[in-house]
Amino acid sequence: MKVGIPKEIKNNEFRVGMTPSGVNSFIREGHTVYVQKTAGLGSGFSDDSYKNVGAIIIETIEEIYSISEMIIKVKEPIKEEYPLIKKNQIIYTFFHFASSKVLTTAMINSKSVCIAYETVENPDKSLPLLTPMSEVAGRMATQQGAKFLEKPQSGYGILLGGVPGVKPANVIVLGGGVVGTQAAKMAAGLGADVTIFDISLDRLRKLDDIMPNNVKTQFSNSYNIKESIKKAHLIIGAVLIPGAKAPNLITKDMLKTLMKGSVLVDVAVDQGGCFETTHPTTHENPTYIINDVLHYSVANMPGAVPATSTEALTNATISRGLSIANKGWKKACQDDESLKLGLNIINGKIVYKAVSEAFGFEHTELSSIL
Repeated sequence: MKVGIPKEIKNNEFRVGMTPSGVNSFIREGHTVYVQKTAGLGSGFSDDSYKNVGAIIIETIEEIYSISEMIIKVKEPIKEEYPLIKKNQIIYTFFHFASSKVLTTAMINSKSVCIAYETVENPDKSLPLLTPMSEVAGRMATQQGAKFLEKPQSGYGILLGGVPGVKPANVIVLGGGVVGTQAAKMAAGLGADVTIFDISLDRLRKLDDIMPNNVKTQFSNSYNIKESIKKAHLIIGAVLIPGAKAPNLITKDMLKTLMKGSVLVDVAVDQGGCFETTHPTTHENPTYIINDVLHYSVANMPGAVPATSTEALTNATISRGLSIANKGWKKACQDDESLKLGLNIINGKIVYKAVSEAFGFEHTELSSIL
């Protein structure tokens, strides 16, 4: 199969769809891999590092899309890429369709085969292709939150871990999944007073067992959240419903009860955000202030640490990517129930129910296609 790795063109996105070692795996299986010139530089990979494993370097993004049967990316295609995508072309990347009607419509019109990393799901409900980026984003959420709590950044002016004789910051993490767990671990390690909210008692019990003493757990409901956020310095939104829009757990009215200078970090921004006042920002302009509360909602957080993120992502996506290339998307998905759940849009038809429900679009049963 002809596989294309375009250069990411989203604002300040320095990751690339595959490392040279990943490319080497495809070439060893007999596939041809085209890499756009300088695509890997942001992650520390030169064109020569791809050439040395057998990749063909292509000058422009237009050529990459034109020649490739499968595109492997990191982030969803943006407006400039929409007209480049061809009928039946496999696009293997993060999509987060439920947060963008424009993207969903564009991919329907392209009649491509859209396999979304974020909805590939194991029998135990874990998300193997999303997990590594969730781990990065969770850790970064605390890192960025600590930074923006500083007074020169318009934050409250509190050190996350405090010092002897001075109380640490209060950190609330909404969601006890991969993002929330990693965010809480980082905040706890810095010495903050952390509370994790989740709707699963089983998950809260597990977190209670594994977390240090400065992390507490609390059942997530509207009343408990309303009461707790009044004393929070940093609130991290880490709620995920696979493939669907995130619920708004903090409303505009609730925002008025927060302390001036408190910080909201919304890791769920890719799925629409779990704060009502969330809108996507960029690494270039990462924050905005509403009611004296600072919001950080960068839609590609792991893109800021591409040396870590690209390698972690390739490690997760490579085996299923090879399966698609070796067998074709249809056979690969028939053989792998987890990968089958990654199918979101096929030849103009939405086959992932949460996406169709997000916009009231028609849903096609996947079984009618496979």
